[in-house]
Amino acid sequence: MENITEAEHCCSTDSERKSHHSDKVKANLITRLNRIEGQIRGVKGLIEKDTYCDDVLNQIAAIQSALNGVGKLLLEGHMKSCVIERIQAGEHEVVDELLTTIQKLMK
Repeated sequence: MENITEAEHCCSTDSERKSHHSDKVKANLITRLNRIEGQIRGVKGLIEKDTYCDDVLNQIAAIQSALNGVGKLLLEGHMKSCVIERIQAGEHEVVDELLTTIQKLMK
């Protein structure tokens, strides 16, 4: 997993929050998501061809694992930048927001 650098940060305006990933991290995330998209199309094809269920389920497990990898990378960056910045700005409600997000990721 690629480490998030200090150059990445979140910025907040009154109406919108955005994160700012380095070009390298963004390219990594997009590459991973493109691969997952291809895997999903592959599973669709397997189902259309009546492929044995266990084989399809194994491909679905691989997709879920790949999505978890994307989530871990984003979570790491979020905690090392956005969460720290917001805590330093006195926005301690970010901890509850983070806990809610982690609970959703762990379902």
